[in-house]
Amino acid sequence: MLDAAIDKIAVSGERPLVHSDRGGHYRWPGWLARIADAKLVRSMSRKRCSPDNAACEGFFGRLKTEMIFSRDWLSTTIEEFAKHLDIYTWWCNEIRIKSSLAACAAPR
Repeated sequence: MLDAAIDKIAVSGERPLVHSDRGGHYRWPGWLARIADAKLVRSMSRKRCSPDNAACEGFFGRLKTEMIFSRDWLSTTIEEFAKHLDIYTWWCNEIRIKSSLAACAAPR
């Protein structure tokens, strides 16, 4: 998957962040070389600090529950899926109520 992603972004000029946990396969020299050769930015949680990864884990858990598992994607093209994913991500960032931030929000 990494190689396919690198091929796709090579023509776009984009350089996305690649976030992972501290699994051995993400520290394998071949993986690190591919990331470096593609000039991607690597992000990894700190050792023995699971809260670093909590935001990503929470987002992907909600993504699967709210978007992925809620419909049949078999007849969906990659382009259609990417559009749905963009809309979902925008909705999460801009519209979705974030109850954990409610205490910090200014009253309306």
